[in-house]
Amino acid sequence: MTAPVAADRPPLAVDPTIRRRLGDISVGAERFTQSRVERIASLVVALGCGVLGTQSLINALGSTQETTAWHPILMIAAFVPLAFMIAALVTGILSRTASRVCAVALAAVFAGWPLATAGIIADPLTPPWIWYLLNVATAAAVMAFRLPLQIVWAVLIPVLYGVARVFHVGVGPARISNTALDVVFAMILAAVIITLGWMLRWSAIGIDRARRDAVASYAAAAAADAAETERVAVAALMHDSVLAALIAAERATTPREEALAVAMAREALTRLANAEQDAGEGSDEPMPAAAVVAGIERAGSELGLTLPITAEVDAAVDAIPGRVVRSLVLAATQALANAVQHAGGVGLSVHIKAADGVVAVRISDAGAGFDPDAVAADRLGIRGSIVARMAASGGRARVQTSHAGTTVHLEWERPR
Repeated sequence: MTAPVAADRPPLAVDPTIRRRLGDISVGAERFTQSRVERIASLVVALGCGVLGTQSLINALGSTQETTAWHPILMIAAFVPLAFMIAALVTGILSRTASRVCAVALAAVFAGWPLATAGIIADPLTPPWIWYLLNVATAAAVMAFRLPLQIVWAVLIPVLYGVARVFHVGVGPARISNTALDVVFAMILAAVIITLGWMLRWSAIGIDRARRDAVASYAAAAAADAAETERVAVAALMHDSVLAALIAAERATTPREEALAVAMAREALTRLANAEQDAGEGSDEPMPAAAVVAGIERAGSELGLTLPITAEVDAAVDAIPGRVVRSLVLAATQALANAVQHAGGVGLSVHIKAADGVVAVRISDAGAGFDPDAVAADRLGIRGSIVARMAASGGRARVQTSHAGTTVHLEWERPR
């Protein structure tokens, strides 16, 4: 009905239980493959880090390469964050945070190794227990950081290990050569890990983008097909029902023929009003005027709205034909749906009055209004579901719109 704008009144509250009950099939679809690739990568990294961490822990328990004071500190700094990261990756809870903590903690362990081994002569042929954690630190960085920081970690950790190893075993051609080989080997493995992670993530992003584009194309095609089907149906209806009613009215010469033409016109208008939904005319059994209020309240509840309705129903008002009640409720429902869709439900209110043989319903919102001339000719929201529906039951409908909002007036008066 109107476009949503900022207003003093807040948008009408929509019952959140409606969304929870129905759900949203589109939620998470844009990251369907990415989320699964990340989950698989988390499990693989957890398994690899668990194996390497176990090897390192076994060697660390009996290690004599660091001083007694530093030994427990380094073990706690290395294995507690590592265990936390493995548990987080397996469960999928706080995995990024745990990976960041582990990556930083392992970098600190490598940086502190020269201090922990100061004054101790090590066997250059026996690698320290931190050697097993070289690629664990890189894997943690892959799970924790973006690509630039992953590259920094892939270079930083091997360099820190190389410096620590030189301080530990001393300087010599053979020793420097062995240490350099370890550093280069660690960098190559780190590059492989980073490349695999990057390739898998970008492949997942590409698949999700292709799926999103395919779904969008299918939705556009389905919408175009639905619009064409609706156009054909309305054209057939206009040809078969409306033109037949007009011909019958033009040829009517007796009261019986005129009554038949009126009935045909009513049926044609009802079918036109119901072109967008399967709602028949139904029984004409008289109903109390309060049924209009109850019907609109029920329609608002089905739309997930808490409507501010004011009703003035005279107890002396005679019963209203059932088709009139249904027309008023269905036309009001369409007006409410338009207000929610195009005005966000801002300032939405309903006033119902039944007295002296007249039933009037007013639906108002505080949106930005719309240009009636800009409404496409094949749109039936106002022309069919509101105006034609009220005309089919002998009533009338008026739509007033401006920048201050839109008001739909529905009125039916008992024939004298």
